Amino acid sequence: VLGGWGGLNQTQMRKVLAYSSIAHMGWTVIIALINPNLMILSLMIYIMTTLTLFMTLNLSSTTKIKSISNLWNKSTPMTMIIFLTLLSLGGLPPLTGFMPKWLILQELIINNNPTMAIVMALSALLSLFFYMRIIYVSSLTMFPTNNNLKHHWFFTQTKTTNMIPTLTTISSMLLPLTPILII
Repeated sequence: VLGGWGGLNQTQMRKVLAYSSIAHMGWTVIIALINPNLMILSLMIYIMTTLTLFMTLNLSSTTKIKSISNLWNKSTPMTMIIFLTLLSLGGLPPLTGFMPKWLILQELIINNNPTMAIVMALSALLSLFFYMRIIYVSSLTMFPTNNNLKHHWFFTQTKTTNMIPTLTTISSMLLPLTPILII
């Protein structure tokens, strides 16, 4: 809950991700004693999703929410990767980030902890809210910029990385493999 509340008023991506880590640490700690295997699965998915986001933000030199807004002019695909990864971190149902939260909530209910499951679900809504707010601000409101990129609309890559497409696919489309992963 602390991670969700703390991330609401942030403008720097580093602080947003720090509060996101606090929120995800709550999910990890809550399931550690009940089902350690589920804790490891949750932690691995979180690490892959966060690594995708860190690599994408680093490649695009994005530090603030305003920078994501300006990234639309440079590289729309990079912006979409950031948005998909943020939604996956928030636990939006069709994406991979929903899987550990769903399994943890099921495990809490099976172990007669419905109150804790409700608190965790509401804290996930807080995190999802500040991710959605970042996406809303970045996509629907453009900060005033001097846009001299009309002829060069492709993102000039100075650094190349082959891991971002793979990690993006894993961090956003692993949900259908849930039955295989929990056996």
